[in-house]
Order: sequence, then C-alpha cells, then structure tokens
Amino acid sequence: MRFRAATCAGLLILLGVLSTGAEGAHKLRVVTTIPDFKALVEEIGGDLVDVDALARGYQNAHEIEIRPSLMLRLRRADLFVENGLELDAWSDVAVQGANNPKIIRGAVGRVDASRGVNVLEVPSTRVDRSLGDVHPLGNPHYSLDPGLMPIVTQTLVDGLARVAPERRPTFEKNREAFLARLEDAMARWTKTLEPYKGAKVVVYHPDYVYFLTRFGIGQIGMVEDRPGIPPSPQHLAQLIRQMKEERVKVLLAQPWNDLKLAQRVADDAGAKVVVIPTMVGGVKGADTYIGAIDYDVNALAQALR
Repeated sequence: MRFRAATCAGLLILLGVLSTGAEGAHKLRVVTTIPDFKALVEEIGGDLVDVDALARGYQNAHEIEIRPSLMLRLRRADLFVENGLELDAWSDVAVQGANNPKIIRGAVGRVDASRGVNVLEVPSTRVDRSLGDVHPLGNPHYSLDPGLMPIVTQTLVDGLARVAPERRPTFEKNREAFLARLEDAMARWTKTLEPYKGAKVVVYHPDYVYFLTRFGIGQIGMVEDRPGIPPSPQHLAQLIRQMKEERVKVLLAQPWNDLKLAQRVADDAGAKVVVIPTMVGGVKGADTYIGAIDYDVNALAQALR
C-alpha cells in the first residue's frame, strides 16, 4: 500500500510538472493586419508568440481580399493588431466573420497600433470621395518612420501583456533589446541620408511622408492626380514640367503601382524610378523591420547619389 501511495503521489507530481510545462510552452496566437507589426511583435514576443499577418509586404494594404482563410486565422487569435487610421478598415469584415469575441473592437485582445502616434497630413477640411482616397484621420503609413517605434512597440507590449500579464517582464526586456538595435541602426541611416537632406522627390502615391520627413527629404508631387485616382494627361504634363524645373531625379513607387506609367513619367522628366516598399517583406530578404528600413534607406541613397 505504501508503494502504491508513493507511486500515485509521484505520478501526480509528474503530471503537475508536465501540465505546468505545457502551459508555460503555450504560445500566444497573434494576427496583425500588415507585416510590419508581425515583425515587431516577433521582436517583442520572441518564442512566446506565434504571429501571422493578413497582408503581404508586396500587396496594397488598402485593399485586401477577405477570404475564409483570413477569418480562420482570426478565429484562433488571442490578440489582433491593426494599423488603424482606416488603412486596414477591411479587417472589420474579417473579424466579424471570424466570430472571435476576444478580438472584437473594445476587447482586451484588440490593439490599435496607431495609439499615441503623431499623425501627419490630417485633413483640415471636410473629406469626401471627390478628393480620392484621403484618410479623414490622417496619413496611415506611420510604420515607415523608425523614429515612432518606441511609441508603437510600447503599445504592442501593453497589448500582449493584457492577454498574458505574467509575461510582461519578458516582453519589456525584448523591447528594450530591439530598441537598442534600432537606435544603432537609426544612427547609421541618418548618416547615410545626411548628404541628401533637402533633396526633392516625387512619389506615385502618398505612402512615404513619414519616411521622408524623418530623414529630411522633400516631396514635391505625386503621379496620381489625387490619392487613388489615375492621373489625367494634363496632370502628368504639369508634373513632368515641375520635375524638370526643380531638377527632381527620383520617383518613388510601390511594387503594386503602375510601374510602366511611373517609368514613362521618369523617362520624360529625366529621372529614375526607385521601387521602395512601404512594408516589411516588400522585397525578398527584407523580412525584419530593421532589414526593411535598411533596404529603403540604401535604395534611396543610391538613387539620390
């Protein structure tokens, strides 16, 4: 009887250890709308998180097709991170279809990463469809500014800690390590673009204002007539004339823009087209946040050289 009791006790202890280990090994399932936040959550969460993004870096983040596979990912999520500022308003349909109460708006598992960000290009007048795809809350492409990442990563830590409060010390430690690497990279990026401070570029779509503002590069116009509206011949003629007059040598475009049109404008103006993705994974190999900004900085510096 003693042996049987001791054996039972030992088994109970072993089961307790295994149960604790299994619980400790549970990874938080995080879904983000765009890959920038996937990369940042992976930096903060490390091996405590399993992260997926609904959009890919080479896609137009304004227009993502809602498929059942996206809803399935959201159904299993413990945390959902959105860009906010209406960039990813399409995700509301996916969340509704996922039927996951943990990530609906206002729930503890919902994170708006734009909280606390100093938003640029906030319209001062009433916005309607005649203005094109103008965002009433301001330009939503803030993740392209590495200088805003201390604010954004703190928001992500707070969101992760709401659903796993016991892991906050690890999240904070990982965040500090990431920000230290980012600070070193920022010094390198600033030095790389310092010789071109004050230079002017043209953009295809107004995606780059945070990136250009951070590094002191000016934007004098865009290929689109209005955001999301194809340009008229008159608009293009005026833009080309302005580029020649101001000696603009670089036109920035996204992988999903009409690159043939961008190239024609650049050729007529005596400039060059530079494809600079605005999201992580927009080009092969730029799969981390620092790696993506590295690519963009070096591509812009080479074009301006």
